Amino acid sequence: MTKVAVIVGSLRRESINRQLALALVKLAAPQLDLELVDVSDLPHYNNDLWDSPPASITRLKQAIETADAVLLITPEYNRAPPGLIKDVIDWGSRPWGKNSWKGKPGAIAGATGGKIGTAVAQSQVRSSLIVLDVALMGQPEAYITVTPGLIDASFGVTDETVKKFLQTFLASLADWIGKLTGIVPEEGQPDDM
Repeated sequence: MTKVAVIVGSLRRESINRQLALALVKLAAPQLDLELVDVSDLPHYNNDLWDSPPASITRLKQAIETADAVLLITPEYNRAPPGLIKDVIDWGSRPWGKNSWKGKPGAIAGATGGKIGTAVAQSQVRSSLIVLDVALMGQPEAYITVTPGLIDASFGVTDETVKKFLQTFLASLADWIGKLTGIVPEEGQPDDM
């Protein structure tokens, strides 16, 4: 099964972006194996830490390197991604010459309660990832407006239109990964929930 490292840019337990990530995990099977990467103990980027990097840094780099692809799910705060996303990007790209992102197929998604989704934050994340040689999927773009009850307690998507869109997003990601890596997605339909 195609393994995708999923990085959520919010640490809050009840974050709508974490809920979106868990809904995507559920919808992705059997085509993709989405695995959330724990970044809760990741420090702010500090080049001095490379002398003796904390386990959280080596764990992040290993998760990126061993995955077939990456999916970043970003909130948008004040028309920008949160600092956590920037720290994840920077730690993954260093030390010089050891860019864990290089050549990885990837995608970006995000959720917000507002109408424009996370379009501005995703644009900024996209700029950084392209420079690091992540082969980002262009379409479809996933700017999810989360309303109360859209994602239930078991991380099922309750709105059929949104559910179908997310299934299309995941199918497109599986195809994108296959085009770039030659990995053929598992047969079967995404989880019907």
